[in-house]
Amino acid sequence: MTQRTSPSALGFLIVIGSVWGLAEAGLGLALESCAKLASGSIMTGVALFFISAAWARTRRVTGPALVIGLALGFKLFDALLLGLPIKHGAVANPMFAFVTEGLALLLIVPFLADAWKRKAAGQAFLGGTSALLAVNLFPLVKFATGIPACVVPGGTTPLSLYYAPLAVGISLLTVPLGVLAAAKAGALEGRFGAAPKIARWLVPTAAAALCLTFQAFIRLV
Repeated sequence: MTQRTSPSALGFLIVIGSVWGLAEAGLGLALESCAKLASGSIMTGVALFFISAAWARTRRVTGPALVIGLALGFKLFDALLLGLPIKHGAVANPMFAFVTEGLALLLIVPFLADAWKRKAAGQAFLGGTSALLAVNLFPLVKFATGIPACVVPGGTTPLSLYYAPLAVGISLLTVPLGVLAAAKAGALEGRFGAAPKIARWLVPTAAAALCLTFQAFIRLV
């Protein structure tokens, strides 16, 4: 029998996907076309926090897929607010990064023993290797979007590779934190398991609406 994602887990995914989308939009507020030095590497670590939390909460591909989908939706909404085409460096390339970050984690997870997945050291290893794979995949963005990856000023090395150690270092921390956040959320949701369905959906719906409203506010005001 196929295991379905529980409503409480789905609500958690909506919340973290919306917060991630807003965080990415907030970063984009300061960027017009290209990542500024280490910003992309920092956001790789941030992205893996949300992706790992989604995976830990569901243990299924659909968890990360949903939060990535929400982040992509927020990025498209941002493009609409800014009047930018999808094939713009500040839109298409970050969207490609979201996909590669999720793909990297999902490719590595099956090779990690279950015992290691339950340990902070194993989760840190998952974070570091996922980040390393993601930053090496990102230069392929040119083939997907037609827009080359940003390079070090005055050089030819992609920023994602130049600042790879930073992305790996941050992800060593953010992935265990993402797994911990998912566990805490699951425990908290267990206390309110008997709550009416409308109440269980109210928080994620309100969170998504609030994130979209705040995103529109920072863009239009």
